[in-house]
Amino acid sequence: MDNFVAIDFETANYVRSSVCSIGLVFVQDGEIVDERYSLIKPYPNYYLSGNTSIHGLTREDTCDAPTFEEVWEQFEPLVRNLPFVAHNAPFDRSCLIAAHQAYDLYYPNYQFFCTLQASRRKLRGLIPNHQLHTVAAFCGFDLEKHHNALADAEACAHIALKLL
Repeated sequence: MDNFVAIDFETANYVRSSVCSIGLVFVQDGEIVDERYSLIKPYPNYYLSGNTSIHGLTREDTCDAPTFEEVWEQFEPLVRNLPFVAHNAPFDRSCLIAAHQAYDLYYPNYQFFCTLQASRRKLRGLIPNHQLHTVAAFCGFDLEKHHNALADAEACAHIALKLL
């Protein structure tokens, strides 16, 4: 796969529309050509301590952030008709769908590919687990800021270039 957008969301709570950050990494002709990151005011706007303990974001970090609708208005034209790639794509796809629904936005049924599934198929028995940082390391990428949406999307892009 040579042309795609690697995507990662972090959420504020268990509600999938509560995206509080997004990372996008654009790959064209097998090369990373652009990246975008934004904090997002989550909907609903509350944080669970368990989520914060994973990604470190709090209500104070996103109180002045744009809404998903405002962020997506900027990012959507960049995505065009490119497929998305995510590590555990069902999660990120469900966040994207839920955020679109929360803001009553048209969802064009984006195509998703999953590096977690690809890892389980192609690296079975070669690595101890299929977590993002483990697979990224196997693929030659050092994921230093795990659970930062942009860093995770970049790791996913590197994995996709090796496995998809």
